[in-house]
Amino acid sequence: MDRLPSTSNIFPSGRDDVTGQIGLIWQVIKEPLIVPVLKLLVVVCLGMSVMLFIERVYMGVVIVFVKLFGKKPYKSYKWEPIKDDIELGNSAYPMVLVQVPMYNEKEVYQLSIGAACGLSWPSDRIIIQVLDDSTDPAIKSLVEVECQRWASKGINIKYEIRDNRNGYKAGALKEGMKHSYVKQCDYVAIFDADFQPEPDFLWRTIPFLARNPEIALVQARWKFVNSDECLMTRMQEMSLDYHFTVEQEVGSATYAFFGFNDRLIQIWKLGAGTAGVWRISAINEAGGWKDRTTVEDMDLAVRASLKGWKFVYVGDLKVKNELPSTFKAYRYQQHRWSCGPANLFRKMAVEILKNKKVSLWKKCYVIYSFFFVRKIVAHIVTFLFYCVVLPATVLIPEVSVPKWGAVYIPSVVTLLNAVGTPRSLHLLVLWILFENVMSLHRTKATLIGLLEAGRVNEWVVTEKLGDASKAKLPAKATRKPQIRIGERLHLLELCVGAYLFFCGCYDFAFGKNRYYIFLFLQSIAFFISGFGYVGTFVPHS
Repeated sequence: MDRLPSTSNIFPSGRDDVTGQIGLIWQVIKEPLIVPVLKLLVVVCLGMSVMLFIERVYMGVVIVFVKLFGKKPYKSYKWEPIKDDIELGNSAYPMVLVQVPMYNEKEVYQLSIGAACGLSWPSDRIIIQVLDDSTDPAIKSLVEVECQRWASKGINIKYEIRDNRNGYKAGALKEGMKHSYVKQCDYVAIFDADFQPEPDFLWRTIPFLARNPEIALVQARWKFVNSDECLMTRMQEMSLDYHFTVEQEVGSATYAFFGFNDRLIQIWKLGAGTAGVWRISAINEAGGWKDRTTVEDMDLAVRASLKGWKFVYVGDLKVKNELPSTFKAYRYQQHRWSCGPANLFRKMAVEILKNKKVSLWKKCYVIYSFFFVRKIVAHIVTFLFYCVVLPATVLIPEVSVPKWGAVYIPSVVTLLNAVGTPRSLHLLVLWILFENVMSLHRTKATLIGLLEAGRVNEWVVTEKLGDASKAKLPAKATRKPQIRIGERLHLLELCVGAYLFFCGCYDFAFGKNRYYIFLFLQSIAFFISGFGYVGTFVPHS
């Protein structure tokens, strides 16, 4: 009899079969599909890198000239202190409204209300307006009691609440402007719940508005009181200092469009529409506060710019505030600051192009430089190029990235970004790795804003810890708080970290690009973030 075939011939090894099938599919699609697509992505990323490089160099050159030859705002505009008038009395002083919007701010409400009430200005020419959207009855009661306490000291303070949170912060500011007593006010200063202006803030800002009728906004710089709290807050300081030291200075000096602390984000972040004084007539002429995006401040600033109003940035006037010190809070903040500008660009691009009061050059500047390069390209190219495309070229040697695009341009851009915070230059490598991690969320948020996807109008108030993070546990407290795994793990970061680690291993074993050092370091950064070991961790009791 003929021998029966062995089972190994009838049933080949499952593992070898699957591996062979995958290899066959890869070879079939690699040349006609994967390689051309990756080459196209390389060209697109290199183009975006060049645009960002030109933008950074341009701002670097301008800021050098501003520092060497530029005039201080006090010399560029009319600025004289407002003096007493024997005949007019206090009526010689403009009427100022101070708005303090807040939402469940248990840790910082006393600081913010106290700082607002401590502003030096004739008592009958200032109104403090606390806009409390708190949903926690206990916190709402505490805020109301605090307002009553200051009112008993003779402070003209108004405690205003709504029966809904429509429009979030923009809605609160808009409702606040509708009260009858606001009609007598000329200017409005806005401070978020964690901001603490110095007593002389109004004396240094109001003269710009009073002496220069073309100015709509006077913006102060932010001073971060908790920048040394953890490594994450130091990284934020580096990004935001570039925004204030370079972007705001350049924008103000050249009368360019710039957000009412647009954000810093990105690196910027863009600020958050606070620590500035607006001319109320400019707000009204521009159409008032609108809640169509999560960057109501930038929205108003761009609309006011289109009406011909000017802005002044006073870099030596600093207002203390708090940086988000938990990774969760920072991620939510960056989502809002990245999604909002992209969505605003989608909504306003046509309006800007049709505007007849603005020159063609200024239209090109605001659409290309301000919105497209700074708010869209800067976010997308960081993640797409350095965390997706560059690692992919390790796996596909047929595609290469020129050294000028992979090394020289990012090095120059990084150094230019770091000039805002000289004290943190030794943290430059860590900052690069952390910014690449955050670019994942900024890219996702930017695409959501451009496409108006599900979370486009998501508004999560940035958690403030105040002095809570400094509080020490009692000596007798020996049991550690329980930590839920879900509070720590972030799957997106872990997935990207695994992809980068795999690419690094492949490059180390088979590649010639020698990107593995960067890939291993960047994967570690993603893993650390993915496992939640970034920032201050505050477990929920």
